[in-house]
Amino acid sequence: MATYLDFEVKIKTIQENIATAQLKNDTPAIAILQKDLDKEVAKVYSNLSDYQKLQLARHPDRPYAMDYITLLLKEPLEIHGDRHFKDDNAIVCFLGRIEEQKVMVIGEEKGRGTKNKLQRNFGMPNPEGYRKALRAAKMAEKFGIPLLMFVDTPGAYPGIGAEERGQSEAIAKNLQEFSKLKVPTISIVIGEGGSGGALAIGVADRLAMMQYSVFSVISPEGCAAILWNDSSKIESATQALKITPESLKESRLIDAIIQEPQIGAHRDKESAAQAIKNYFLTTLKEIQADSNYLQNRYNKLMTYGSFQ
Repeated sequence: MATYLDFEVKIKTIQENIATAQLKNDTPAIAILQKDLDKEVAKVYSNLSDYQKLQLARHPDRPYAMDYITLLLKEPLEIHGDRHFKDDNAIVCFLGRIEEQKVMVIGEEKGRGTKNKLQRNFGMPNPEGYRKALRAAKMAEKFGIPLLMFVDTPGAYPGIGAEERGQSEAIAKNLQEFSKLKVPTISIVIGEGGSGGALAIGVADRLAMMQYSVFSVISPEGCAAILWNDSSKIESATQALKITPESLKESRLIDAIIQEPQIGAHRDKESAAQAIKNYFLTTLKEIQADSNYLQNRYNKLMTYGSFQ
């Protein structure tokens, strides 16, 4: 069963009517309803607020890292464990090919269904997850294989065990090591990019965001609680934080916005995956064409946060 947000109610009604017309094999009605659907989708998705974009970024039907890996990767081979503590299921690492291009894919995975969500820790990695990501990245560097990273987490896991095993050190180590990898790196925020948990696999030659994703230093709920001591002010916090791709692109904190299907990636996973594939292959060629890409990466990282 598809999940619909409050501003998608009319879309749901029209899609249900289309399904009914299809059962009746009523071709004229289907054509009329499809036009109505296209108009409603264009109307709704062209006037989204920042809070509605946040809701889409967290949509339960939105494609996760494993969805994109399944759709994009040929001959996938999963890499497990950090060789220190254990295998963290909140981060997945796969070696494979996108078209004929060899690639190492690292992604944060939230999981679907109660059992899988618990197994994936709701997409909140422990230190061993970030150490596994670094191990996979170093393996890719050794064999000259570019990296593609999928960011999608509410944040790194804040549990006592994670802190005891060096959560902050693991994230800091990744920031340091990913910044100097000698292979091209591309990172894409596919849903929710939360705080240091996102940054740990967000340092790259190119950092892009899907059209309906968010990237923030703190969750809007946390921001509202700290600033106003009122979690109900989440909409105000979302707008104040400037967490949408458009705001971050304007501030030069990301490099590109990947356009999703008009109805959103949560309704058309295949088209969203195709958009990611096109961006990855095109951008990889651009990076590889410049022999100074390591210096370009350094220059980009050093200018983060500067303004006039």
